[in-house]
Amino acid sequence: MTEDSIIYIGSKPTMMYVMAVLTAFNQKGADGVTLKARGQAISSAVDVAEICRNRFLSGVTKPVIEIGTEELEGQDGGKRNVSTIAITIRKEEAEEPKKPAKKKKEEED
Repeated sequence: MTEDSIIYIGSKPTMMYVMAVLTAFNQKGADGVTLKARGQAISSAVDVAEICRNRFLSGVTKPVIEIGTEELEGQDGGKRNVSTIAITIRKEEAEEPKKPAKKKKEEED
């Protein structure tokens, strides 16, 4: 099993991040992709996850979403809180196909 790819969402166009997700699944062989964003980029991360799930990827599980808060030092030297999100999209585990029952050949007389 390969490890997850992490994609940090920023200010680039949404479709660039969608392409990064598709590349991770198709070329890198990742089992899952985690989109990480904070602050104003959170809405872009949600958009990327939904575009991938609804338009481009099939056979993925419902995303796992983790939210949190980071305390950062502001420009004025004070502390400020910034919201964070991590959205994990994973491929569904393929069920092993059932083997058909072996048919007994009838002997012809």
